[in-house]
Formats: sequence, structure tokens, C-alpha cells
Amino acid sequence: MARPSDYTQKVADIICDRIAEGRSLRSICRDADMPDKVTVLRWLARHEDFARLYGHARDAQADALVDEMLDIADDGSNDWMEQRSRDGELTGWKENGEALKRSAFRVSTRQWIAERLKPKKYGSKVALTNADGGLLTVNVIQRAAHKPAE
Repeated sequence: MARPSDYTQKVADIICDRIAEGRSLRSICRDADMPDKVTVLRWLARHEDFARLYGHARDAQADALVDEMLDIADDGSNDWMEQRSRDGELTGWKENGEALKRSAFRVSTRQWIAERLKPKKYGSKVALTNADGGLLTVNVIQRAAHKPAE
């Protein structure tokens, strides 16, 4: 089956449904029945309805990623490994550091993406108050470290 290149609402809906479930556009476009990524980006520029639906799907994707973070954090199935003697006898259990680090990385990656997709909902918030206890509005500007030329 050839990859679709002509825009159809059916394919656009499938793409948006998959994004809303948490999948990346890159992984969706690897599916044999989906257009390539460049085609999808072209459709987004040419079809307002698709761009709007795609935006809503990205919002839903952030929520799906947060749900995944809970699932990953709650899954302790690989947190421990059997520890065996040279004879192969079970001597106890030890932490599976590799699995724990990988889970932490998976959570932090999803957190980073969710913060950028929905910064008002999932972004870091800083609340500052003045001496009277009133809320201050702060514009944060980050500057890159600058090393003077020698």
C-alpha cells in the first residue's frame, strides 16, 4: 500500500487521534499507512481545519504524557533483580539501577514535553510576594553565560 500524499479528513483525523493518545508525529509517520512527516507539515500549512484539530491534539497529548508519567512511576516491576551466587543460588535481591534510571529519564522527558505543550497547566510556576504580601508580576529573562573575548 502506497503512503497517502493527498490530504483527506480521514487520515488527518487518524493522525490527530494518535497524537492525542501520546504518540509522536515521527512515530505516526513511520506507519506504512500514514504520509511522511514532510507531507503532514505541508498539510498543516495548507489546511486551517487540520491545523486547528492538530493543535487540540497536541494539547491532549500533554495530558496523555502526564498519565504515562504516573504509569511509569507506579510500575515497580523491574525495580529489583535477583542476586545469585556463583553457583546460581538465589541469595537475595538488589536494586536494578539501570531500570530505575531509565524510568526516571522517561518521566523527565515526558514532563519536559508536557511543560512545553501546556505551559500554563504543566509549566513551573514561581510566585513572589512583596513586603506587604501582595503578588508580584515578574518577567524572567535568561541570559546565556558570556565569556569575554581575550
